Amino acid sequence: MANESVEIHAPIVDGFSKAEQWLTNNSDLLVQYGVNIISAILILFIGNIVVKAVANSVSKLLRKKKMDKAVVEFIHGIVRYTLFVIVLIAALSRIGVQTASVVAVIGAAGLAIGLALQGSLSNFAAGVLIVGFRPFKSGDYVEIGGVAGSVDSIQIFQTILTTPDNKMVVVPNSSVIGSPITNYSRHATRRIDHVIGVSYGADLKKTQEVIRKTLEADERILKEPGTTIGVVALADSSVNFVVRPWVRTEQYWDVYFDSLQAITEALDAEGIEIPFPQMDVHLNKVDS
Repeated sequence: MANESVEIHAPIVDGFSKAEQWLTNNSDLLVQYGVNIISAILILFIGNIVVKAVANSVSKLLRKKKMDKAVVEFIHGIVRYTLFVIVLIAALSRIGVQTASVVAVIGAAGLAIGLALQGSLSNFAAGVLIVGFRPFKSGDYVEIGGVAGSVDSIQIFQTILTTPDNKMVVVPNSSVIGSPITNYSRHATRRIDHVIGVSYGADLKKTQEVIRKTLEADERILKEPGTTIGVVALADSSVNFVVRPWVRTEQYWDVYFDSLQAITEALDAEGIEIPFPQMDVHLNKVDS
């Protein structure tokens, strides 16, 4: 039994001896690789912290110079990703990967990815154009390709909008550049367009005067340019007046709702009817 035990465990003992001998011969190499790997991990960890700090510092500096929030976030993204790529190359070079080879591989991969992701590259290029030409800024209320909302940020590949009912809408930058952009916040003043219909039996001059006095009583309505009030259409059921006062852009919706209600109440108080859609039917009796 003793001899059998020695024969069974002898290969294992021999294997351990070879492994121990290999570790002894290559201990310096293992230590070097271990140090390099730990150094690469530290470079990634510390480098990531430094990258975030530098990117945040750039953002703070740009904000102090009162640069638009959307532009600040776009530049922040470019700085952060660029610096992180540099840190990644430094970490790879630490573990023995040739930097020149890495750059060549990244270049080749970039070309292949660029061909496969042409849409993403076009979004990036469009983002640069948006930041350069600035058709809108953060906080502006815009309509882009049928989507309306306030601009929250301009990122590397997309623009973020917040709708009036607090929904986030992500619009690719290429779609922003490739479609008409309506910026409702660019100018200091806006015109309100109301269409008020009154009955055909109403006194039109009196109606016009009632509407004008109602609008003049609201101090938020601007004196210049003047308010336009006039008959715009003879509709099926009413004579339609167009009412176009001017207000400051930030007060547009408040004045829109308040003026519409005030005009309706004023016309009702003066006995001027605002008719609902109706149709007159005439019957002709024919004798047999």
